[in-house]
Amino acid sequence: MSDYNRQFLFETKPAQGFSPAKKPTLRQRLSQRAGLLTGSLVLIIGASLGAAIGAGVGIGVYNYWTRPAPVVVNNADSVTWVTAAAAKASPSVATISVSSSSGGGNGSGVFLTADGYLLTNTHVVTLDGATSAVKVEVKTYDGHIYPAKVVGTDPTNDLAVIKVSAGIQFTPIDFADSNALNVGDATLAIGAPLGLSNTVTKGIVSALNRTIQVASAAAPDNSSGGGLQFYNGSGESINLRVIQTDAAINPGNSGGALLNQQGQLIGINVAIANAGGTSGSIGVGFAIPSNVAKRIAEEIMSTGSASHGLLGAMVSDSANSDAAASFSVGAKVLKLTAGGAAEKAGVLEGDIITKFNGVAINSASELTAAVRQEKAGSKATLDLIRDGKSVTLNVVLGDAGNQ
Repeated sequence: MSDYNRQFLFETKPAQGFSPAKKPTLRQRLSQRAGLLTGSLVLIIGASLGAAIGAGVGIGVYNYWTRPAPVVVNNADSVTWVTAAAAKASPSVATISVSSSSGGGNGSGVFLTADGYLLTNTHVVTLDGATSAVKVEVKTYDGHIYPAKVVGTDPTNDLAVIKVSAGIQFTPIDFADSNALNVGDATLAIGAPLGLSNTVTKGIVSALNRTIQVASAAAPDNSSGGGLQFYNGSGESINLRVIQTDAAINPGNSGGALLNQQGQLIGINVAIANAGGTSGSIGVGFAIPSNVAKRIAEEIMSTGSASHGLLGAMVSDSANSDAAASFSVGAKVLKLTAGGAAEKAGVLEGDIITKFNGVAINSASELTAAVRQEKAGSKATLDLIRDGKSVTLNVVLGDAGNQ
């Protein structure tokens, strides 16, 4: 595996919500983590208004928040599906400003309910794991600004729910079934890249069931709101199973909508990969599938947190039979937890898991991401190779919260 360079983008001064500002001072912070993409790639997962500074060249970005830009139709005769989908979904997408005593950033979010619940990324509302002591403001597509509070976060899947209490009705996003997606399906991204609210870009589904590895955005348990940090105290990483798209996604799109041609939500934008030393989109963006996002959002709205499946097995990448090959062909079971889900299902040490719920598993990280997207107690199927023979087992997942 190659190394990921994870890039965070923040203003150096405390954020002041949605007040107009002159050209902001920008700062680039770059850290390395083990990742899943080949070559020299940068994984940009940032909620801030700004642009990266590479090779000593900085790109300034102005604050356009006083200039809302709803979808405009000047010629009805030339309207396309893009215009129609954007017009339908734009009222459900918002720009989010997050600030603490030490800094701030901007991201995007989507309305879940008419009474003001929104879904975004954990790394947006924790300033990439710096603090949980934040001030949150939401700007709707028509330019109105409202204070919001964090309802709960799910660092395992980098999702969070916030709530606006404004006493008015909002337009909730319409969810699509992400399990029904095909590679090549048209996509539309709406969000606030570089703070530019109501930005619409289009592309296609480039790949499904992609797995990426990033640092956890969980805020410290005893956050003081002090200086910006870029990993939580444990330095843990998370594996995310995502939709890959070539729709242009940039810093500030985090938490925004990835849509289908009907203007329905198919994913929550979370990250982009980029060639080292550059900052813009190169057409490799990632979104958390809508089915996963919906399940987690509903749990957070109900209980303040979300549950995750646990297999109860220590696994590693299973190397191809060719010792010189660099590809893995599954997840090899090294050790089982006594009484765990895998052991109860009949999994044995030495088994090579090749599919989870019918989807190919090529590595340990892919299996981890697939299991953690499921709810604790969920039923799943495991396809595995045992002594050269194919075996299929049914498993009831444990609760990762109890480990």
